Amino acid sequence: MLASTMRTAVYAGSFDPPTNGHLWMIQRGLELFDRLIVAIGSNPSKSYSFPVEQRLELLRESAPKDDRLTIAHFDNRYLVDYAKKMSADYILRGIRSPHDYEYERVMRHINSDMAPEITTVFLMPPRDIAELSSSMIKSLTGPEGWEETVSRYVPPAVFKALSGRGGSC
Repeated sequence: MLASTMRTAVYAGSFDPPTNGHLWMIQRGLELFDRLIVAIGSNPSKSYSFPVEQRLELLRESAPKDDRLTIAHFDNRYLVDYAKKMSADYILRGIRSPHDYEYERVMRHINSDMAPEITTVFLMPPRDIAELSSSMIKSLTGPEGWEETVSRYVPPAVFKALSGRGGSC
């Protein structure tokens, strides 16, 4: 397919840590687009449990092996500007709750003001992972028996990394 007709999307997040919900989004993104860039964004107001290099590695180990998939990091720029830089026509976002919807709706309009040529596409995950977030995973780790609960919601590489930390995030 010619580069000018390729549908390229950016799916961005903190991925701290990556979850099965993120993997679901990546898989659906690969089904919908010719090229998918999964990008770890840095938010200076957030503190992270895993350094960006480890999050990149966890995504690379966990995501499907596909030549159309790029895993990257960007920093100190708006997502929509990063999408433009990467020649992406789409931003892929997940909606899990009414709160997510309200936030993403506002961001979609702001992004459209900044770059009307970039379309935001929203996906809603299936019920069994709809409430899944990195924050929830971090809050579940640590107490006795956490391994059985958390192992259902994260890829094996992430579970191993969490286990190596003794379940503390």
